[in-house]
Amino acid sequence: MSEQSHLTNGKRRILVTSALPYANGSIHLGHLLEHIQTDIWTRFQRLRGHECYSVCADDAHGTPVMLKAQELGITPEEMVAKTRAEHHQDLTDFYVDYNNYYVTHSPENQAFCEEIYNRLDKAGYISKRTINQLFDPEKNMFLPDRFVKGTCPSCGAEDQNGDSCDVCGATYSPTEVKNPRSVVSGATPVLKESEHFFFDLPQFEGMLKEWIRSGAIQEEMANKLQEWFEDGLQQWDISRDAPYFGFEIPGAPNKFFYVWVDAPVGYMASFKNFCDSNNVDFDSFWKADSDAELYHFIGKDITYFHCLFWPAMLEGAGYRKPTGVNIHGFVTVNGAKMSKSRGTFIKGRTYLDHLNPEYLRYYFASKLGDGVTDIDLNFEDFAQKVNSDLVGKVVNIASRCASFITKRFDGKLSETVLEPELVKQFQDASETIANLFEKRKYHQAVREIMMLADKANQFIDTNAPWVTIKQEDKQQFTHDVCSLGINLFRILVTYLKPVLPVLAEKAEEFLNDKLIWDSAQTVLTNHEINKFKPMMQRVEMDKINAMVEDSKESLAAEPKLDPNSPLAKDPISEEITFDDFAKVDFRIARIANAEHVEKADKLLRLELDLGGETRQVFAGIKSAYAPEDLIGKHTVMVANLAPRKMRFGMSEGMVLAAGPGGKDLFILEPHEGAQPGMRVK
Repeated sequence: MSEQSHLTNGKRRILVTSALPYANGSIHLGHLLEHIQTDIWTRFQRLRGHECYSVCADDAHGTPVMLKAQELGITPEEMVAKTRAEHHQDLTDFYVDYNNYYVTHSPENQAFCEEIYNRLDKAGYISKRTINQLFDPEKNMFLPDRFVKGTCPSCGAEDQNGDSCDVCGATYSPTEVKNPRSVVSGATPVLKESEHFFFDLPQFEGMLKEWIRSGAIQEEMANKLQEWFEDGLQQWDISRDAPYFGFEIPGAPNKFFYVWVDAPVGYMASFKNFCDSNNVDFDSFWKADSDAELYHFIGKDITYFHCLFWPAMLEGAGYRKPTGVNIHGFVTVNGAKMSKSRGTFIKGRTYLDHLNPEYLRYYFASKLGDGVTDIDLNFEDFAQKVNSDLVGKVVNIASRCASFITKRFDGKLSETVLEPELVKQFQDASETIANLFEKRKYHQAVREIMMLADKANQFIDTNAPWVTIKQEDKQQFTHDVCSLGINLFRILVTYLKPVLPVLAEKAEEFLNDKLIWDSAQTVLTNHEINKFKPMMQRVEMDKINAMVEDSKESLAAEPKLDPNSPLAKDPISEEITFDDFAKVDFRIARIANAEHVEKADKLLRLELDLGGETRQVFAGIKSAYAPEDLIGKHTVMVANLAPRKMRFGMSEGMVLAAGPGGKDLFILEPHEGAQPGMRVK
């Protein structure tokens, strides 16, 4: 977001939206990075006196919600209502102050979905065509990508997702997965035709190229999006087949809007719901020529969708585009991806059970810039920073000065401003800090504020009121020093108020004053304050450790399985009957010869002696064995497998090997005494 002249040119009208949490799981620290970042920016705008609204909602539709509700034995509507209430309470307890926290399963959402779809369809941006999808014959439903598991078509890794491989990183279509199975039932899916509805994104290529280079998104993400244009924009599938929890497409029975439509419409629906109850003009914010500002906060994982599909959909339907989409990175904990086994996959509620939510707000603020880099929550650094900065520097200023004012000077601040030039330094920092907050460079804003806090503490240390209070001729001086200390504290809390709203409330009670951004430009003189009460406790490592342990305990019901074990990486297949197993004929075979296969990276050609019969088998074990090392070894093969014609010749069976692949492949070898041709029983 570029710095704008309107920072000082009067009142702005701003709408802030934030990516929607999905309604089938709890809020965790990764979600909180986004919502806290959004809330800080929103509170800052309100503190500056601007008309600023912020809205969010639960993303409530889709197959996962439908299946989770079935599992729980409740309706999707019941589950969605319960989850939304839980999410909203978590966010509220972290002091995330949305004007409205709604849900996409709402009448407003349905109305906007239908309106936008009909407008796009009328304008020629919707097309229909028949596609082939994987279908679960047992559950009688089409399978979303993540509800298919199987063998990666690229590297051969087992038990991979239907759209991407965790081992080699390849992406692919579910129809390309080898040996696919349904996660829902375990059944082997079949290909089935279905008519789907598509949004014609390529028609908006010119507009999108211009928009992403307009300053609406960070340059690094604009550069990343350029790859999509180079590869050629594709039409986006916006439909799903019944059974599906969502809104039915008008005039298309058993066809539903995919969440790509109703989730982003959720921002509009949430705001409309708020407007209808609060006499706010919805159209003035969302009409195509609106002069209001619209900013959206998202994680980098959904950039493509929110910076290509969403603006194009809005443009095509006659609505305005966002002024800016602000993209952030992920949260790591202690330098690594959040982990359930280590207790570092931490739910918001688990954090709240142990620690002050403002600790996390401050720590994230101290790390957050305007880039897309990941944010690491290092627990030792977390405790040190909060204790040093907030308790040791900011709150300490007030606690060092307040008792003298209360006990010796009738709770009133001095009429004298002792060092006007020091006050001016604090006041002059206002626009610098404001510009940093505006541009979401929170870490730099925090750094500037803490540099001022250091100066305030140096001032108190130099003048030592605990010494001068004992000297009769220094009473007024002591009064002036402590009064200035309190005023410097007041300015610091004003700057920190977007980050620490509760600390600010406590400070306002103590100061007997309401803080707005311009409060920093005034000094309280001859002003009555209230008795100082502790405002923030130190972070104790034992509480952090207890939080981590509680996060681990939530997994107690799950089997303790080493995540790096072969069984974890390749779970046991679905159960078969004894009769099924008896059909497979395993035989001992001697490897009579082995040789490389030209133009085949993985294959060796094996001649297998079964004691009277010879078989040719092509085995994918080249990465682990040199041909000469295999000749003469005994192994185990599947002898009754139907021959398979390959480009290199006929493969007449299968050699058995264990391991994930590469050098870690081990052919099965029987004990000495086993003879070629013997059946393995």
